[in-house]
Amino acid sequence: MKVDGLNRRRFLGGAGALLAASGMPMGALGEGAVIHEVVAAQTGEKPKHSIKFAVCGMSHDHIYGMVGAIQRGGGVLVAAYGAEPDKVAAFKKRFPDVKMVASEGEILHDAAIQLVLSSTIPVDRAPLGVRVMKAGKDYLSDKPGILTLPQLAEVRKTIAETKRLYGIMYSERLEVKAAVKAGELVHAGAIGRVIQTINIAPHQIVQGYGDGGGAGGRPDWFWKPELYGGILCDIGSHQVDQFLYYTGCTKAEIVESQVSNVHHPDHPRFQDFGDMVLRGNKGFGYVRLDWFTPDGLGTWGDGRLFILGTKGYIEVRKYVDVGVKKAGNNLFLVDATSQRYIDCNNVELPFGPQFVADVVNRTHVAQDQTQCLLAAELVIKAQMAAKVVTLEA
Repeated sequence: MKVDGLNRRRFLGGAGALLAASGMPMGALGEGAVIHEVVAAQTGEKPKHSIKFAVCGMSHDHIYGMVGAIQRGGGVLVAAYGAEPDKVAAFKKRFPDVKMVASEGEILHDAAIQLVLSSTIPVDRAPLGVRVMKAGKDYLSDKPGILTLPQLAEVRKTIAETKRLYGIMYSERLEVKAAVKAGELVHAGAIGRVIQTINIAPHQIVQGYGDGGGAGGRPDWFWKPELYGGILCDIGSHQVDQFLYYTGCTKAEIVESQVSNVHHPDHPRFQDFGDMVLRGNKGFGYVRLDWFTPDGLGTWGDGRLFILGTKGYIEVRKYVDVGVKKAGNNLFLVDATSQRYIDCNNVELPFGPQFVADVVNRTHVAQDQTQCLLAAELVIKAQMAAKVVTLEA
């Protein structure tokens, strides 16, 4: 990691302008203590393993990030199946050399395929994963990977019977470089014992860019809680995964949760706002979720993560540093000796290589299975217990 003096001065200048506008004294920033660090670029090792994998269901565009992660780990995409013609056409355009098959069965019965990825309609993801595991293959689902407690029980039962991997791609931690760096710092003791996480996770329904899933509008299933899981189960699965990971909680409960449809009368069962409070055996958590990102932001959401420790705190501005710059992967660390801004854009993403290695070695390095399923259980319970609130006009 290197310290960039020029960028440090720019950072201080920009911060000073913000302080001046707010009326705060320049000394409030601690001029002598602010450090700007840029994580050194890494060359990246060639994948240590190679496996054959397939895609079975591509209802959400998250599938592209999932495929990319496994390919970085040495995975070779050999077949794909999708039920929606528009999604299939887009997938073929992105991966023109992949073999498109006519049915799920062709993938499940292909002995050469070791791993199956899916972003099918959320309610269908867990049943598909059970079939995949019973066919002798490992499985990686888009989030939310499980929508109901009966589905969760069947997944756990099948894992125990087959000894296969059931992964859920919680990409807001696993595929965000600043979130990965935050994990490294937490586990190195940079802020002492973690007490609480706060996650603010705004999203955007219609997106004009990227693989977020909304560039072409949203499909019918997106508006129906029984199909997508509700806002706490859907988006909140990311945030509860982070709460468990950064606090190290192995047990947790939902203290309270609520949901609302504030601004979508044309879809009366849709939930566009939700939040929840969590309490675990090693820490506390708060999560706020919404579908109200305005177009002026320039990206789909100003996702923030706050990690409070006994010796400091971390803030991660994942996708944009609003009012300062458009780039994401911004991490701020405050401890007893300094304030640090860490540019994390060069951080390597380990999940894909680790998950491929897990498929080969039958390990659980990439994702702890117990934590993965506990996150799913907690958001299901939060959704079930949520108070439905209607605001006055």
